[in-house]
Amino acid sequence: MHNIEPFYNWKDIYSADEDELSPFYKRKYNAFEFTNTIYNHYIHPQWDDIGSSTLFVKVLFVDYSIRFAVIELMGEWNDALHNDIMVLKREVIDLMIENKISRFVLIGENVLNFHASDDCYYEEWYDDISDEGGWIAAVNFREHVYDEMKIVHLEHYLYIGKKFLDLNWRTIKPQFLPDLIEEILLKRLAPGE
Repeated sequence: MHNIEPFYNWKDIYSADEDELSPFYKRKYNAFEFTNTIYNHYIHPQWDDIGSSTLFVKVLFVDYSIRFAVIELMGEWNDALHNDIMVLKREVIDLMIENKISRFVLIGENVLNFHASDDCYYEEWYDDISDEGGWIAAVNFREHVYDEMKIVHLEHYLYIGKKFLDLNWRTIKPQFLPDLIEEILLKRLAPGE
């Protein structure tokens, strides 16, 4: 797991440690010292600790003018034991919402498992942004993770499913990603789709 790095090709456009509004502002990284672990497996030091023992993040892109953020996730999303959604919401998302971010892409390629609890924090997040035309898209999560999310009906709060399963987001400039997500959403809502 220590070889899995967060996506870094947008660093010349955005870096959370240089963003004064970011929860990771002025965070220092040591490329040679591995300190964080998930279940006794060291992870790459570029992942950001949010206070969960199983879920780490990397804010890849934020654009306050278009009210949009991309967050890559790593590890196990465990609401049942660690209430990871509460930690993510309180430590990262709430600060972004305070700064008017209302559209979120969560990249889940490196989320290995999902363990649900209740949906209160998902509902709260949705309620916080829905009046602003906001949304949360869960992109490229593993199929079994989507299946677990559907069991607890997170599709009421997150855009999840097959249309987001294999999105080639790395080839798109980040500022155009919300348009791509909204195009997928419009197609999904179109009659006959």
